[in-house]
Amino acid sequence: MGAVRPHLWFHDRAEEAAEFYAKTIPNTTITSVVTAPPGIPDVPEGAPFIVELVIDGMPATFLNAGPAFTLDEAFSFYLTCEDQAEVDRYWEELSADGGRTSQCGWLRDRFGVSWQVVPRQLDDVMSRPDAAGVARATAALMGMQKIDVAALEAAYSGT
Repeated sequence: MGAVRPHLWFHDRAEEAAEFYAKTIPNTTITSVVTAPPGIPDVPEGAPFIVELVIDGMPATFLNAGPAFTLDEAFSFYLTCEDQAEVDRYWEELSADGGRTSQCGWLRDRFGVSWQVVPRQLDDVMSRPDAAGVARATAALMGMQKIDVAALEAAYSGT
């Protein structure tokens, strides 16, 4: 049986991204860095080439392989947060230094990796039985960039 893990293609900042995630996301460590042998297109010999890490307990591989492919929002890490304070902290850290924020809790960090920074309360609100409340919460969510738990709850309850 195989093991499934994300494999992300970076132009040249895989190791820097892995170091940032190891500092920012608990339970994240870099497990190995393989340097490029001679002859790899767009990667200087001896530069970081393959970076293996465990990000919040999930194995991942980052590859420095030049500009042929770019990261986009078709892939994102879904980061579940316990409360608004955790949402605020991750939102600020992940969007800092050139990151871009988007709608409904999505952002792209400075390395081009997409994240969904989502409070656990979102799943709770969206699975409640009051369809009108869920519709109001969804409408409120569509107007948010960083998710605001209190505003989501208020929209659900109609206040």
